[in-house]
Amino acid sequence: MDGRNTGMKEAELYAPVRDYLAAQGYHVRGEVHHCDLAATRNGATIIVELKRVLNVDLLAQAVHRQRVSPSVYVAVPRPSGKENSPRWRGLRRLLRQLEVGLIWVSFHGAQPHVEVVAHPLPFDRKRSRRAERALIEEVENRSVDTPGGVRGKPLLTAYREHALLIALALERHGPQSPKALRAMGAGPKTQSILYNNVYGWFQRTGRGVYALKPAGASALESYASLLPALEARLTAPASKDNPQV
Repeated sequence: MDGRNTGMKEAELYAPVRDYLAAQGYHVRGEVHHCDLAATRNGATIIVELKRVLNVDLLAQAVHRQRVSPSVYVAVPRPSGKENSPRWRGLRRLLRQLEVGLIWVSFHGAQPHVEVVAHPLPFDRKRSRRAERALIEEVENRSVDTPGGVRGKPLLTAYREHALLIALALERHGPQSPKALRAMGAGPKTQSILYNNVYGWFQRTGRGVYALKPAGASALESYASLLPALEARLTAPASKDNPQV
């Protein structure tokens, strides 16, 4: 994870965080019952775990401390120039879900600077029904499996597979209308896929009639192993000489 500062010792984080909390009226002590820092004020407690790197071990340690106090923070060196990176946005989101606070300590000025990035507030875990439906649709509409973790190759999504099905129908039977393609089994989204032409595989050759471009033929060659399964989903056109409009 991010937040790496190999030239710093964890003990260097203690004094700035201690002084910051003391200025807020907390009574602060270090190394209390295995906690790096513990602070109390009017019967409330705060626990802070100090680390040079925000990693899985630190997160596990912070979650374990939640058995003692509802207010647990992790304190790490401020990531120089990376605080708005996608990686750090993801880490902050993870900390919110774990209900763990985040403190950054910067040593770039004359005096160390402490910034409380997030407090350990209760997290309302809302699910996106729309995203879940999209995921279910994507899983159910893919004919082949793509190994997880593969990088550097175009992902064979359900949308791309649908476009390949249309391309195959055009390659086998020549220019067709969306209605004719749907009758062959090309699917209900045929019209929008042809119109949007996301991959540049199709061209309109007449009123409501589409043909396959060379780029589409090349795509079919690239996915040759998938073609038998796609062809099994197609039926013969109603008329080769008079495409349906």
